Amino acid sequence: MGNGFQFSIQQWLESCPQGYLEGTEYGHEPGAKEAPLVLGNEVMLEDAIRTTVQLVVGERCALAASSALVNAAPDEASQRFLATQTLDEARHVEIFTHRLYALGVARDDLQSTIDRYANPNLVKFAEVLLEKVDRKDFVAGVVGQNIVLEGMAFTVFEMLAAVHSQINPTFAQILFGTIADERRHVGFGENRIGALIRQYPERKSEIEAMQKEMSYYMLATFADAFAQSSQAILVGQAANREAAAGGGGDSAWHGTDLYQAPVAELEAVLGDTVLREFKVRLGRIGIDYQSPERPGLAA
Repeated sequence: MGNGFQFSIQQWLESCPQGYLEGTEYGHEPGAKEAPLVLGNEVMLEDAIRTTVQLVVGERCALAASSALVNAAPDEASQRFLATQTLDEARHVEIFTHRLYALGVARDDLQSTIDRYANPNLVKFAEVLLEKVDRKDFVAGVVGQNIVLEGMAFTVFEMLAAVHSQINPTFAQILFGTIADERRHVGFGENRIGALIRQYPERKSEIEAMQKEMSYYMLATFADAFAQSSQAILVGQAANREAAAGGGGDSAWHGTDLYQAPVAELEAVLGDTVLREFKVRLGRIGIDYQSPERPGLAA
């Protein structure tokens, strides 16, 4: 990997806290509020809480994984990068937790709210990764964290940002900052693990099995999420169409009209996009992508 600037602490300082996050407060403009569409609509509010809980669950997993991988890293450059990633993940946990408070969740009710809404399939997804991390398996841990988990998060955040950029710009701004972080994390995974896979080719089959299992739980999480959010999605689509009538916004995302498409089509395009990008990124590091079973799509 070397000691190049790309993954240095100095690069992180210049691009992140001194770059796209400068002047922000919990990832958004100081004093910015959630959209009235969310706060004033019971269906949209509950959906926002449920969605944000999944983000907290995922980022808590990422924080646990990246912090543990620091001490499992085989070289100092990887340790330094993972130290910056640990702070990124801690920030993500904080900003999405703060969003729950902004949505009306009382601080004393935070954990009970997370326990209530956390998707069991997402919890299992996290458990598969953390089992590797707990064994200090650096290669499997970085593939699971920086390719699978971060690759999923990157695409989910992109879709959410595209949906909310007009109707909830505060949430969209939070997501744009996390997308910038995830892009850097995925780049590290591709850069570092390719050499290690070439060094330890006997690890491929185990890592491929992990990717397949994590991908299944990811798709099952998507199936649950779109089914639970179907009514809120329709409300959001109507609001986006109304806003677009005024001349703003782009409804196209990976060939799908986010403002018009049926819920099942939205679920399919998200799952297909993540899996397609998994295949490309895994191929770059010498891992053969394994197709998971597909849970039933949302009705």
